[in-house]
Amino acid sequence: MAKLHISTTINGEPTEYLCAPDETMLDVLRNGLGLTGSKEGCGSGDCGACSITMDGRLVCACLVLAAEAEGSEIETIEGMADGEALHPLQQKFLEMAALQCGICTPGMLVAAKSLLEQNPNPTETEVRYWLAGNLCRCTGYDKIIRAVMDTAADMRGAA
Repeated sequence: MAKLHISTTINGEPTEYLCAPDETMLDVLRNGLGLTGSKEGCGSGDCGACSITMDGRLVCACLVLAAEAEGSEIETIEGMADGEALHPLQQKFLEMAALQCGICTPGMLVAAKSLLEQNPNPTETEVRYWLAGNLCRCTGYDKIIRAVMDTAADMRGAA
């Protein structure tokens, strides 16, 4: 099967890669580009562990064909921090112990960032709804929800 040449932007950097027509974005990120933050939890779009944004839209990387990224702007968990400075959500997850095993954490953070970019003042119900596509088997969600709510309040106060 012939490989396709794809040009895209990942975490603000122009990126090119070769992929098979049936290869997923998750496979290219992890295996081709060494961006291993996005995790494969289910491979069917049910768990959210591989959440990324593509042209500003939250998607599961396991459901997107890598060839579809031609000309797109992709953001992964690796692009959240600003150098050594963690994104406020990442910092709050650490401070509030809103993580355990770490499988769901990258997807939760990417999804929460996407929410706060669209709605800087979400209600708890809106946070729970937005993160409903991200499964966590360890934390019970309460610390995650609190961390997102606290970050939203902190970011509004800083603006």
